[in-house]
Amino acid sequence: MEKYSKAVQIRWADIDQNRHLRHSIYYDYGAMIRIAFLSEHGLTTHKMGELNIGPILFREEAVFRREIKLEDEIEIDVQLVKTNPDFSRWSLRHNFTKHDGTLAAILNMDGAWIDIEKRRLTIPNEFIQKIFDDFPKAGDFQMITKKGNGEK
Repeated sequence: MEKYSKAVQIRWADIDQNRHLRHSIYYDYGAMIRIAFLSEHGLTTHKMGELNIGPILFREEAVFRREIKLEDEIEIDVQLVKTNPDFSRWSLRHNFTKHDGTLAAILNMDGAWIDIEKRRLTIPNEFIQKIFDDFPKAGDFQMITKKGNGEK
């Protein structure tokens, strides 16, 4: 898949006293887009429950470039930036783009899969691996080997 993005309608409740998007909303929107991608590819919250697995985040970081205001039209994408071959560890990136093409923010995150019952990190099954293999890849995508060296 080359690109996955969604337009987001900014709500009044998402705006802070400075009349722009509250910092925490960027993280909420990122989660909304990630879960939409997974759900649309068959990995719903119900399916995760059946598989006894869930995604966890180790790091989430926002880089703010331009203000987003209530009237702005924005689109948010999701890209796989790096992963190991079994997709047990991964990094994703969201780009927040205004209607005019201006990059307003970048959201980066590192995550993994946890076995909900054992409360331990785990390797996802082939179903989840296929979904992650179908993620749009970032231009700087890297496959991480066990030694930590990146391959393209």
